[in-house]
Amino acid sequence: MSVKQVLYTAHGHATGGRAGKGGTDNNRLNVTLSVPKAMGGDDGPGTNPEQLFAVGYSACFLGALKVVAGKAKVTLPEETKVAADIGIGPREDGGGFGITAALAISAPGVDKAVLEDLVQKAHIVCPYSNAIHKSVDVKLSVA
Repeated sequence: MSVKQVLYTAHGHATGGRAGKGGTDNNRLNVTLSVPKAMGGDDGPGTNPEQLFAVGYSACFLGALKVVAGKAKVTLPEETKVAADIGIGPREDGGGFGITAALAISAPGVDKAVLEDLVQKAHIVCPYSNAIHKSVDVKLSVA
């Protein structure tokens, strides 16, 4: 699937790998990276790529949810939340590592059936979901 027109391009960089530093060209994001103990690291004070992906995916999915809700004339409360669990581990084929993704969506006061429909539509609209749809089985749950 190709992009018709690029509206924005983010510029990020990393040095030192998983135990290094990362940031953006405009210096709005500067992070220290640490390797979790579960992956053989020292569980230092920094974040890791999976945490960054979880936050990015959550924000992107919530943006897509707002778009589809607006089209459906459904008002989402300010407390609407998307929580992402991103896992990493060896692939079954032994050829490297893969990720898992689970999104939990809550929108207090919105009918569960309505929210479930909006979540399915948002999953189609969300660029992160589109980027990983052939390689990651994303679990979606509605509270």
